Amino acid sequence: MTHLKKFGLLLALSLAGSWLGASAQVVAAGTAEPDQPTDALVPPTSASDFTASQLDDVLAGGWRSEANRARDSWRHPKATLQFFGIQPDQTVIEITPGGGWYAELLAPLLHDNGHYIAAEQAPSTDSEARADDSKLRRKFSADPAHFGNAAIVSFDPKKPVLGAPASADLVLTFRNVHNWVMAETAPAMFKAFYAVLRPGGALGVVDHRAADGATLAAVKSSGYLPTAAVIKLATDAGFKLDERSEINANPADDHDHPKGVWTLPPTLAMGDTDRAKYLAIGESDRMTLRFVKPAANASR
Repeated sequence: MTHLKKFGLLLALSLAGSWLGASAQVVAAGTAEPDQPTDALVPPTSASDFTASQLDDVLAGGWRSEANRARDSWRHPKATLQFFGIQPDQTVIEITPGGGWYAELLAPLLHDNGHYIAAEQAPSTDSEARADDSKLRRKFSADPAHFGNAAIVSFDPKKPVLGAPASADLVLTFRNVHNWVMAETAPAMFKAFYAVLRPGGALGVVDHRAADGATLAAVKSSGYLPTAAVIKLATDAGFKLDERSEINANPADDHDHPKGVWTLPPTLAMGDTDRAKYLAIGESDRMTLRFVKPAANASR
């Protein structure tokens, strides 16, 4: 049973207020006209409406850089997070958030009633991880009003432990699975996701999607992955595929570029060569998958 959260309390108070208002009208019906007809009562805000409003607030947040805002049209953060079932009272672990593009949204969203945890590869093992860890820590320490309740944990990608077993409601990873596949640490990572999630918890995955019919062996060095390969990693770890979405699809991406997915923005690995062409394509075609950890009694 989850602990009471602020927005849940607000909903409960709203529901109670609506019930009391309706009751008062019934009592007064025999003696006076009600102030307004009962069908004009404003219904209480739903949890999903509340979450949508909170997402709008963080997307509009003044702490976001213009460069990050410019990528919203490619990354569809509101629709993506809603698809994954985000709620402001959850414990959410984001795996390898890099410089913090999604952390910039998630940490403020969860600041008051939930808990945001950034899980970073141990900085001592990788120069890129060291740079990302430092950038993320600077971001958090520079703005405690929005990031003061966020946490950063480190993990060994070969033997990852992301937190206490069954302690998280949602695990999210954006464009990281291809790196783990190339490093041959992907099975261990997915097992760690499964271990840290509570029964009934969800795993949200976004990654670069290979063309239909592509094999993992043929494309793994390109940064693209066959959707079936990612699904297998998750189901082998114990997850069930709950739903897939085309939120982050890009039909303009033909998946065939000189330097793989890094040819496209934001990396633009070809430099000025055909730059306009790759900018016109935009960011990569991406799969968006939601998995669930079966409830403990699911097989009974």
